[in-house]
Amino acid sequence: MTLAETFILVSYFFVLIILAVYGWHRYYLVYLYMSNRDKEAKPGPPLDPLPVVTIQLPLYNEMYVADRLIESVCRIDYPRDRLEIQVLDDSVDETRGIAELAVRRFAAQGIDIKYYHRTDRVGYKAGALEAGLKVARGEFVGIFDADFIPTPDFLMTLMPHFSAPTIGMVQARWGHINQDYSLLTKIQSILLDGHFVLEHGGRNRGGRFFNFNGTAGVWRREAIIDAGGWQHDTLTEDLDLSYRAQLRGWKFVFVPTLIAPAEVPVEMNAFKSQQHRWAKGSIQTCRKLLPRILRSDLPLGVKIEAFFHLTANFNYPLMCILSILMFPSMVIRYNMGWYEMLLIDVPLFFAATFSFCNFYMVCQREIHTDWRARLKYVPFLMSVGIGLCINNTRAVFEALLNTKSEFARTPKYRIEADADEWVGKKYRQSVAVQPLIELGLGLYFTWTVFYALANQIYGTLPFLVLFQIGFLYTGLLSIVQQYAGDSVVATGLEPGRQGS
Repeated sequence: MTLAETFILVSYFFVLIILAVYGWHRYYLVYLYMSNRDKEAKPGPPLDPLPVVTIQLPLYNEMYVADRLIESVCRIDYPRDRLEIQVLDDSVDETRGIAELAVRRFAAQGIDIKYYHRTDRVGYKAGALEAGLKVARGEFVGIFDADFIPTPDFLMTLMPHFSAPTIGMVQARWGHINQDYSLLTKIQSILLDGHFVLEHGGRNRGGRFFNFNGTAGVWRREAIIDAGGWQHDTLTEDLDLSYRAQLRGWKFVFVPTLIAPAEVPVEMNAFKSQQHRWAKGSIQTCRKLLPRILRSDLPLGVKIEAFFHLTANFNYPLMCILSILMFPSMVIRYNMGWYEMLLIDVPLFFAATFSFCNFYMVCQREIHTDWRARLKYVPFLMSVGIGLCINNTRAVFEALLNTKSEFARTPKYRIEADADEWVGKKYRQSVAVQPLIELGLGLYFTWTVFYALANQIYGTLPFLVLFQIGFLYTGLLSIVQQYAGDSVVATGLEPGRQGS
């Protein structure tokens, strides 16, 4: 065997082992969740008197959903003299007029709601929240992004969890009002359910750190200030502040039974943009805070979980390397007759993929009665996760190289029912070179599948097909949706259901 072949095989198995370790970590999260059922957060007695709460609504070019958001927040059941609403609008389009009109409408009804517009976007969302906090009158601060529709009982259900003075933040679970719109929205809803139910649930129940998700939660104002306030040197200001606050000793609470409905992106390029921002911001936060966490006197279990949490996106570059090495490593072993090597890499693949399946199976079983019917989407979840590796690898390297980029908010189109359509609306993300790379990898894996079939290497086929579908789906859908929208704009058609 040549030196090059040795290097390929060693690299292949090294990457596979690391990915398998992160795969096994999912079992640990499920263990934390299941073994600490008796530690689920319970609300304390109703606060008396009720504290003043400021709800902040950061907006930037959200013309389709701004009015819906403001109306739903104004209908929250809480004493009017105890509730302040801040519309923090950095928009430069029609959103300004829509938001101002809605604010005036509800202010006329006696609601304490104020409209603030900045002439610049310094700090992006974090900067807007910071500016609003300076003039807020609330002891507690709730935050909702533009795509959310909080229920009227949100505050009355959540605030009793602040009965202990050490509680700094309480996070609700996200719901998905358009989860049945398409395969993409169904996949995202299951991915988010896993994040909230098992990651947040397991970490919170097990006494580990978990994070505020930027929306659908309430902070104790004192905790924000004590932790150093909103900072905008990362793209995930929520994750950054969460770890800083918990390092200061503040406790967080996750309330899985309180659901805040929201939209998930219906367009692949918007989904990729959101994932890019989250991945880049998490690595920026990792660089900023992980050394401090590891040097602290926190319990070892908290440090280890923080390490896995903050470094998880390093899996994407490893997935890219694995994608490139899978075919040559398979050819080398086949030509040398090393079929016994399948006894090594198939179990490693199985460790990574079955832990993924188990993770989302447990999650869906916890929150849905029809969880068995939902399991058919799990292979697509894995494929889409693989297909995102180019997108998120770019985000990881931008964070490592300290490449500055704008806070690119996720476009929202007010998609609530199957008949709603996003095609032809503003805010669509542009296609660049990336989908072509994804398509290229999809074709690469198509050839790899044919090679495996021709040479009867059947053990690797399930894994090869996952990679093939993942890259073809993310690449093709990005291009098709981009140019479908472009054709509608070019022909001057009004937004509406385009026969799909």
